[in-house]
Amino acid sequence: MKKLKKVILSAVIAIVLTVVIAISYITLALPNVGEPDDIRVTLTNEKIARGEYLANHVSLCTDCHSQRDWSKFAGPIVDGRLGEGGELFDSKVDFPGSVHVPNITPFNLKEWTDGEIFRAITAGVRKDGSAIFPLMPWPSYSKMSREDIYAIIAYLRTLKPVEANYPKASYDFPLNILVHTFPKKAVPGINPSPADTIKYGAYLVNAAACMDCHTKNVKGKAVPGMDFAGGREFKIGNNTIRSANITPDTETGIGRWTSASFLQRFKSFNDPAKAATISETDFQTIMPWYDYSRITENDLKAMFAYLRTLKPISNKVIKFTVNSFALTKSN
Repeated sequence: MKKLKKVILSAVIAIVLTVVIAISYITLALPNVGEPDDIRVTLTNEKIARGEYLANHVSLCTDCHSQRDWSKFAGPIVDGRLGEGGELFDSKVDFPGSVHVPNITPFNLKEWTDGEIFRAITAGVRKDGSAIFPLMPWPSYSKMSREDIYAIIAYLRTLKPVEANYPKASYDFPLNILVHTFPKKAVPGINPSPADTIKYGAYLVNAAACMDCHTKNVKGKAVPGMDFAGGREFKIGNNTIRSANITPDTETGIGRWTSASFLQRFKSFNDPAKAATISETDFQTIMPWYDYSRITENDLKAMFAYLRTLKPISNKVIKFTVNSFALTKSN
């Protein structure tokens, strides 16, 4: 019996040591995506203009990293708060931790090198080497071309500095350990020719991280086989918003839409000043319509053309719920 107890004790000790060593390795050695590139982005007018278009209307860096007015439909950006950051993701929105969206104006980025910003956007690693949870869809941005990421960096350097600092991100167990394993070294893509409509549309859809929001996930992981089929949940107050199915399914997706109706939907939100004031129980969406409305018509047409090539998935989505009462109004 004593011998058996010794064997069991030895086994327990071995297991504990293995776990401790594994956790120590993960938290001390990871993430490991390499040092930031030694790059210096030149601030040309053309590059800044391209970066402004991408950051404000396609990849939407400034949408997530600004204060949004949720008392109005689709939460337009509050004037004078561009790039300030501050939105909080915590248990109130079912996030296992506490993450303040950081300030991306030169006030906060002035000490960052261009290579460090590039690594953060494309590989999910901060200046100090810590991991960025993919609330920011850096896995999508990692596939964008170097030229486009450089353009975004150039534009961010021109933003008006806004003095704002926030607490460091913290995560609940076991996410506080797992987050170290998330970052991956970027594999930048190339800019397809706009003449190749489908490939160009696919590039833009990735750059806009459409799949990230329009795919249902469970505990932070996308549900296999449900790409672009909608149903991802977002909490605002007591309400639950669910993303739309944007596959070409004719009954539950956008299969009956035309290119013209797709464009009209986006272009109908071209004036943030006209955003409707809503109550807590009115239909709301996190879809940043007012920013996306400035995507060019040719780019929207290419994105729609690509979405039409996706596999149709039947997935009826109840897009808005208030205190368990479902509203079926489309977003």
